[in-house]
Amino acid sequence: MNDVNILELRNITKLFPGVKALDSVSMQVRPGTVHALMGENGAGKSTLMRCLFGIYKMDEGEIFFKGNKAVFNSAKDALESGISMIHQELMNVPDRCVKENIWLGREPFKMRGFLKFLDHKKMYDDTLSLMRRLEMDIDPNRRMGDLSISLQQTCEIARAVSYNASIVVMDEPTSSLSDNEAAHLFRIIEDLKRRGIAIIYITHRMNEVFKISDTVSVMRDGKMVGTFRTADLNEEKLIRLMVGRDNANIFPYMTPCSDEVVLKVEGLTSDDPRSFRNVSFELHKGEILGIGGLVGAQRTELVEAIFGLRGITSGSIFHRGLEVRNANPRKAIGHGIALLTEDRRGSGIFPLLSITTNTSVPSLKSFRNKLGLLDHGEIRKVSERINQSLKTKTPTMETLIQDLSGGNQQKVLISRWLMTEPDIFIMDEPTRGIDVGAKFEIYTIIAELMKQGKSIILVSSEMTELIGMSHRVMVLCDGRHTGTLSRTEATQERIMRLAALFN
Repeated sequence: MNDVNILELRNITKLFPGVKALDSVSMQVRPGTVHALMGENGAGKSTLMRCLFGIYKMDEGEIFFKGNKAVFNSAKDALESGISMIHQELMNVPDRCVKENIWLGREPFKMRGFLKFLDHKKMYDDTLSLMRRLEMDIDPNRRMGDLSISLQQTCEIARAVSYNASIVVMDEPTSSLSDNEAAHLFRIIEDLKRRGIAIIYITHRMNEVFKISDTVSVMRDGKMVGTFRTADLNEEKLIRLMVGRDNANIFPYMTPCSDEVVLKVEGLTSDDPRSFRNVSFELHKGEILGIGGLVGAQRTELVEAIFGLRGITSGSIFHRGLEVRNANPRKAIGHGIALLTEDRRGSGIFPLLSITTNTSVPSLKSFRNKLGLLDHGEIRKVSERINQSLKTKTPTMETLIQDLSGGNQQKVLISRWLMTEPDIFIMDEPTRGIDVGAKFEIYTIIAELMKQGKSIILVSSEMTELIGMSHRVMVLCDGRHTGTLSRTEATQERIMRLAALFN
């Protein structure tokens, strides 16, 4: 392990309107190591990396890279200097193919006489070579938008590695990956370490930190708490450093639910023959029904069909005893159903719009006056009231939602659906990419909704979350409903046995 720092961040300060996101933060990184960067959502981790990567202009501080003072005015500057980054949110172009996404801005060209043409063959061959080197089986000609979220994230990893950088920043790289895909990423990281490449690794998953990192830096409230050898830490100590408290009682008390059925699904079958089929279940008033399963179990596809985003060939949906046909999301919203999607950036937030606008989008019709005009004052008032009730941390309601932490973005999305006054919440991976402190806040919100008599369908890939937050756990495997476990029956072993029943 090299003791000479490849990167030094000295006294980095970043101000946003009404908030100091970074307060004189310093950090050193050595080559050939994995340097984990930990902290609650909103601690400043991603902001610090965006300053390094030239996305944000820091207000104070200096960057030293390979011993020399460096100024990165753009991401292009950082990339050309040897720093690449895998962003927390997907940054691809869905309508372009994999190879075009990998080499975006670096496309190879060939000359024919005096004319220059895009060299599609070289781009294909280079992508195929990269995928083989990384042991990834993805067709370079596949349209990016047709890939699953996990495969899109895998392509993001491939693109970052393709720059042959000296430092690779990975911001929540496994948030959309299965356990096998994450293990594959860790093998790639080991290979990068052997080649002397430094990895700055941001994650909310404690087990990953202790599995792959050499050093851990902890941030809290925009300040650097300290840097530690991973071998000198354990999970409880790391949590105390991050949040200033122990990890006790992270899951709130679960109140008993009613026997009243608010949603009944009978024999629901997708119009895609590869997806879910003949799924039936009931959801009770004040119940949290967890849906578990492995990657490819069709959990997301099922809840999206209930919300009117996917077609069905057979089956019925009953809301409070009446059959409903959710041909589209507007119909589902009218029937009192809300959906918090798994891809916060891709299908949740409008990043360049304010918190007020993001909160009120599905409810604008209810704010029209007698002349048919929008009452903007009332929109702002109600949006602010709901976000305040969820303790959304923001300088103002006109702040762009992209400037909030992931946990606070999620609170805005929950506020959005609260404004529609639903009685059924579908939450697909509500804590993905969120640290332990922000998770507790989301769990508290979910528990409060439950106490208010709201019914919740919770899709989660985290076993502890699924078991700790559910009255019952329904398990899918290969699009089939393989069993439902009560709270007392639900264990990781029983869920996994049902999740792998047809594999």
